[in-house]
Amino acid sequence: MKTSQNRRDFFKVSAAGALGIMAFGPMACSPAATVDRKSFGVGLQLYTIRDAMAADVKGSLQKLSDMGYKNLELADYSNGKFYGYTPAEFKKMVNDMGMEILSSHTSVEAEGITMESAQKMADDHAELGVKYCVQPWVEEKDRNIETYKRMIADWNEVGRIMKNVGIQFAYHNHNFEFENMDGVVPYFDIFMPEMDADLITMEIDLFWATKAGQDPVEIFNKYPGRFQLFHLKDMYTQEAPFFDVIKDDVAPVGAGVIDFKRILAAADVAGMKHHFVEDDNQGNGKPFEALEISINNLTTDILKKA
Repeated sequence: MKTSQNRRDFFKVSAAGALGIMAFGPMACSPAATVDRKSFGVGLQLYTIRDAMAADVKGSLQKLSDMGYKNLELADYSNGKFYGYTPAEFKKMVNDMGMEILSSHTSVEAEGITMESAQKMADDHAELGVKYCVQPWVEEKDRNIETYKRMIADWNEVGRIMKNVGIQFAYHNHNFEFENMDGVVPYFDIFMPEMDADLITMEIDLFWATKAGQDPVEIFNKYPGRFQLFHLKDMYTQEAPFFDVIKDDVAPVGAGVIDFKRILAAADVAGMKHHFVEDDNQGNGKPFEALEISINNLTTDILKKA
């Protein structure tokens, strides 16, 4: 959003996960197959399988459902359609597979958006039935204080339009928002104070925040209730803070060093309502294998009910 971690053991699985379990269908003979995975409400950001979705939308979605993913966050909206389908068509296809569409990533670029186009975007997403619409990215050329402030003002207006149709607008971070710019840390000094908390919630990406040297729990304590959405992805190494967008170190959830149990224990403070697995690097070329590891670790350990 390169592959040093491809040089590591990609199939590293946490001790609490199911070693060697690669169950890809509901009839797989393994302990994981007896778990009602959908009852955990694990979501997936479809950017994780963008190549597979481009090749076979229905087949890819069915694989996710068979694994036990319940909720989806989309990453393909264009000209009123989602992955080439009308809102009604796409919603029916997903629902027929036993899944729900909760959220969608849709960019408002730095050049701004007209109120007419914002209303069209809101209406299309309302027809789809999503609860959230998320600004996922800021282009590198626009990462300066003046542009951030202008964009946030636009996002507040989009958030107001979204709210009128029952949708919560949101912002998804990477790591660059935490970089000190001549004494200004945009995430803390611009984003959080200038975003209307009623109109824009935060979708915190735990990987990118941690990569930037931040402690998500400390962020929740500083801004309680403002993080309705979590992105879950792990990392193999705990490195010093860096601010380049590098994805080499992305790991399946529970296969790396992030303490998800500690972070999720603060979910009420954060205001979290939904979480989505995401792998920017598409599992180093094996996205469905990585997604199996993530959902297995989540449902047999990290999210396991007492």
